[in-house]
Amino acid sequence: MNPMPTIDEIRIIIKKYALQNAVKYSKTPQAGAVMGKVMSNPELRSRAKEINSLVAEVLCEIEEMSPESRQEELTRIAPLLIAELKEKKEPDKGLPPLDIDGELVMRFAPNPNGPPTIGSSRGIVVNSEYTKNYNGRLIIRFDDTDPATKRPMLEAYDWYLDDCEWLGAKPDEVIVASDRIPKYYEVAEELIMKGDAYVCFCEQEAFKAMKDEKKACPHRDQGEMKNLEAWKKMLSGEYKEQEAVLRIKTDIAHKDPAIRDWVAFRIIKTPHPRPEVADKYNAWPLLDFEGAVEDHLIGTTLIIRGKDLIDSETRQRYVYKYMGWTYPKTLHWGRVQIHEFGKLSTSGLKKAIAQGTYTGWDDPRVPTIRALRRRGIRPEALRKFMIDLGLGETDISLSLDTLYAENRKIVDPIANRYFFVWDPVELEVEGAQPKVAKAPLHPSRGGMREIPVGTTVCICNADAQTLRGGERLRLKDLYNIEITGVAPLSVKFIGTDMDLVRKEKARIIHWVPPDGLKVKVISPDGEYNGIGERGMEKELDNVVQFERFGFVRIDSASGDQVVAYYTHK
Repeated sequence: MNPMPTIDEIRIIIKKYALQNAVKYSKTPQAGAVMGKVMSNPELRSRAKEINSLVAEVLCEIEEMSPESRQEELTRIAPLLIAELKEKKEPDKGLPPLDIDGELVMRFAPNPNGPPTIGSSRGIVVNSEYTKNYNGRLIIRFDDTDPATKRPMLEAYDWYLDDCEWLGAKPDEVIVASDRIPKYYEVAEELIMKGDAYVCFCEQEAFKAMKDEKKACPHRDQGEMKNLEAWKKMLSGEYKEQEAVLRIKTDIAHKDPAIRDWVAFRIIKTPHPRPEVADKYNAWPLLDFEGAVEDHLIGTTLIIRGKDLIDSETRQRYVYKYMGWTYPKTLHWGRVQIHEFGKLSTSGLKKAIAQGTYTGWDDPRVPTIRALRRRGIRPEALRKFMIDLGLGETDISLSLDTLYAENRKIVDPIANRYFFVWDPVELEVEGAQPKVAKAPLHPSRGGMREIPVGTTVCICNADAQTLRGGERLRLKDLYNIEITGVAPLSVKFIGTDMDLVRKEKARIIHWVPPDGLKVKVISPDGEYNGIGERGMEKELDNVVQFERFGFVRIDSASGDQVVAYYTHK
């Protein structure tokens, strides 16, 4: 019969699994993941409560370790687990090669009714990556021809271009569709004269009823000249909204009702927000028509779009057939849903911002590129995240943890470390003397920061709630203390010997002087208010790591007040 493992042996088992998880995912593991591995050993199941406490202690140690030291320690104590990680074949990632003839011209075509979202970044990044790799041209085209339902925001045009440049996707050309309305009119008139488009006066419900029965409306065959006359009246503003539309003739018996005689132009009296356009036009092209014409005009050779837009392609091909144009090659990808954001829409976000639910388009709770930038996500990380998704047509649902892991690889080697105590509790340390604590700015780059401290320190209330009478622990980079009372909380100084940690496996907690900076951290799950050590106010716009809390970007510093945006663990 095998002897029951000792506490030290169990601690080593926990540490092996915890380090393997930390190295694999580039972050401190969840306690549950480590417990699951440890509890797979039947001999240990009867000691679950004891082991749960040991797991918490080991994870605190690992939280303090750099990625490099975690890997070194795992190699030392469990080389087979390191080998196991290396042997696991990574799934295929990245963009597949293209089969192209001639010049590659691609476009990213947003509606600027709000700033770019995380979803938008996929189109920006993938189009730019392909055009870079194949020496092609990237065009940003603003599909802004709906001044009513999806009304453009004037700021959004610049936001898109700014975010594109930040992502390393500066376009070769920028086109604004609302500047090119006359070009669409020319094509529409040509289609009318060819007998491939007509002005329809049916009420919407009446037309739908006929379409569903595969019957043509009475205006379909009214003749080119009559259609041209009605078209001119649409342009001059003689008709009211919804009184007339221009339709493209298709197969009225097509198996998909959405394809049957679709609307190319409608009347909109709402002025466009761009002052150079304003109320200049009465007839506005719908996206399927405008996009079809533009792709021909700008010479698009490859379109990557969502598989949910296959119907758009079917509709647009009628225009290409009637005009004698060649349709671009197309690739399709599936939807990507981000767990953290659910199904937030641009219109929904706009309403929530107006109601004060969110502070703005860069609120850390919204899925915009501006929000990620303010939180300290690097463009290289977002770019790699999107490229690694590839071009699969399968709908996928994923977490931002993968993006955070990529970002962590970039910021961890350069982010300075600081103490931040949220929900602070003051401790008067009996027997302590004022001193200047010295702590590393970074665990592997060298450099020290100095923290003057008196006989009082602040710790997190969450840590204070776990202290037990008689417990001995270390205030990180300062000295050791013993808990002499818990109601009220009292502590005394017991020296500086690191053997307390090495031999007694004492907990290490962080602290700050009570006269530190007032710090507010704005995160997706709320605000954290507390005290931070001085020095971080010089890190404006930099990402730093608040020890035992996470990475943050220092957003503003004024006097003794610092505001930081949470990046990730």
